[in-house]
Amino acid sequence: MNRNDRRVTIAALVVGLVALAGFWLTGGEQPAESEEAQTAVSHRAKRPARYYATESRKAERFPFDPNTADSTQLLRLGLQPWQVRNIYRYRSRGGVYRRKEDFARLYGLTVKQYRELEPYIQISSDYLPASTLVGGRTREKEQPESDHERDTLRYPVKIKENEHVVLNTADTAQLRKVPGIGAYYAKEIMRYGRWLGGYVSVDQLDEIDNFPQDAKKYFVIQNPHPNKLNVNRLTLQQLRRHPYINYYQAKTIVDYRRLHGNISSLQDLRFSKDFPPEAIERLEPYVEY
Repeated sequence: MNRNDRRVTIAALVVGLVALAGFWLTGGEQPAESEEAQTAVSHRAKRPARYYATESRKAERFPFDPNTADSTQLLRLGLQPWQVRNIYRYRSRGGVYRRKEDFARLYGLTVKQYRELEPYIQISSDYLPASTLVGGRTREKEQPESDHERDTLRYPVKIKENEHVVLNTADTAQLRKVPGIGAYYAKEIMRYGRWLGGYVSVDQLDEIDNFPQDAKKYFVIQNPHPNKLNVNRLTLQQLRRHPYINYYQAKTIVDYRRLHGNISSLQDLRFSKDFPPEAIERLEPYVEY
């Protein structure tokens, strides 16, 4: 090494030794924080975290319409700010409180709070459905009409004991004239008939959950022409769409075609455990070959 290199090396060593000695003498301690800074940190550690702070106020009670009340009124009623935001969000999306009970669906509202607020909820008639307008006047009802009330209003006279309705050709208006049949069962009769492909027996109404037995005597079947399923062409998924064919029966039909060729009668499947005699009899009117 020449003279200049030796000088640079010695200078670096001296600086390193000085720095090491200084670190050793101070013990590696960090500069002490001021007493004020330490106090602030201590207070922050003890104080619980909050997202926001609201004034604690006593809930007030006064008449209000949840469709028009502003945030100030809703907060005075004791609702939380996030509940008020939910109400505003619901109204901005077209939501309408039509009955007092609708307000009970507000997220976070307890039974106690709702019972305290219920006597003060006053929903304007402007927010009732337009269908409540009868004869040019508003029907002041908080509760929706029952099926019986609507049927009586539209069809004041039900059919008589000796009158009948043709099951496969009746529409919902005719079905609702039958004693015991309201809007719900009229729709269920139509829906299940489409699923079947048409009724071939009045007793098929028993397959609708909780169907009123007294109503069956008013129905008749005339010249049934149900839609037919071609069991030799339809796929497994198409076959199982019928209410009388489950997955295992559809698979049995497809497997039989694959192994033995086309089916000429449902009796060809009688040896399968999935096709007992009652299943074959029930399905027979709905198949073709």
